[in-house]
Amino acid sequence: MRNLFKLPALWACALTCTIFSCKKSENTVPDNAASKTSNKITAAVTPVGTVVYTSNGYKLTFTNKEATFDDQERQNFVNTFFTVYPAMVNRFNTSATKNVTFVVDPAYNGVAATSNNITTFSPAWFKNNPADYDVVTHEVMHIVQAYPGGVPGWLTEGMADYSRYKFGVNNANAGWSLPAWSSSQNYTDSYRVTARFFAWLELHVNSSILNNLNTTCHNGGYTSNTWVQLTGKTVDQLWAQYSANPAL
Repeated sequence: MRNLFKLPALWACALTCTIFSCKKSENTVPDNAASKTSNKITAAVTPVGTVVYTSNGYKLTFTNKEATFDDQERQNFVNTFFTVYPAMVNRFNTSATKNVTFVVDPAYNGVAATSNNITTFSPAWFKNNPADYDVVTHEVMHIVQAYPGGVPGWLTEGMADYSRYKFGVNNANAGWSLPAWSSSQNYTDSYRVTARFFAWLELHVNSSILNNLNTTCHNGGYTSNTWVQLTGKTVDQLWAQYSANPAL
């Protein structure tokens, strides 16, 4: 989700910062003697404060404000970020920032929201839905998108859920999937409905259409005529074609 909660451009934080280092293929643990010996996370909850993780030129600043936030969930967030974000940057926007901030904030009542390079998460949601950490995948796609404006919300959110579909690491365990087509749907429904339409376009219309669409949006050139320029058809004509044969 995007723009559900606006964060200030600069996040003021007076918490202690500890430097962590991680590798994409391994769990991330504190770089201290105890962790080198056991190589295991033993805390049941993540301490309140800020830690910084780095890997292959990417940096994730993780600020936790919830004293009961599960430590394994923190690890899931971190591992997911370093798995999916570089892959999405490489595909969609190689100029995207490599410095991202996560904030776990009990004062936030949604699921998650992204503004600029900061994503805020609701600890209550993940306490009740611990397998749903591919919310991270959806949200950091918004950072990759960095659309300047003029792009309809259904397209922005559809692309983010398409990215969760393509790059997500735990969708099946979370019970998350693209919905079957139904006659009551429209491409403007956003999120998973639009994401499925996008997946169909990639398979049946043009294998590079989403890359090209994303680039057009990122460069501020999106109009309703973009679909005609990319495919020779309007988006409504494409939806009608999809509705006639929606199989993926």
